[in-house]
Amino acid sequence: MITPAQTFLKAHKIPFKEYSYECTVDHDYGKFGAKALGLSEEVVFKTIILCEGKTYVTAITPVNAMISMKNAARIMGLKSLAMATPDEVRRVTGYVLGGVSPFGQKRPTRALLSESALKFEEILVSGGRRGFSVGVSPQALIEVLNATVGDFLEPHL
Repeated sequence: MITPAQTFLKAHKIPFKEYSYECTVDHDYGKFGAKALGLSEEVVFKTIILCEGKTYVTAITPVNAMISMKNAARIMGLKSLAMATPDEVRRVTGYVLGGVSPFGQKRPTRALLSESALKFEEILVSGGRRGFSVGVSPQALIEVLNATVGDFLEPHL
C-alpha cells in the first residue's frame, strides 16, 4: 500500500529509502523501530504534532530525545506550544499515532527539525504507517518542507 508520504516524496522528486518492520507495540514507536531495524536512536526521528490554538507545528526529533516546548515555541515565534491531542493529530495530518509522517499530511503544518539531524547524511522518519519508515537526507527534508532548524531538545541529564 502506497502511503501519502511516499506519494508526496515521489511527486517532489525527493530520493528516499524504504524501511519496513513489524510493529508490535502501542507506544514508543520510534524507539521500537530503531531497535527492530538495528539502528542508533540518534538517526531515527519521531514526528510530534504541537499546537498553539489553530497553529500546528510538526516537530521532527530523535526518538531518544524530549522536546523543550518553551524552546520550540521561541524558535517558531509563538507564545507557547502544547502537544496536539490524538484526534487533532489524525484530523490535521490524516495519520494515526505511530505512523505520523512529516510528508504528505492532509493539512500542511509548519515544520521544525532538530539541528541534530544535520550530523547525518540520512535520517529515518515515519513513512505514513506503523512499521514503515523512510530514509531521507535532512537537507532534502528542510527544503521540501521549508523546515525551521533549531535546538529545541531538553538537555540530557
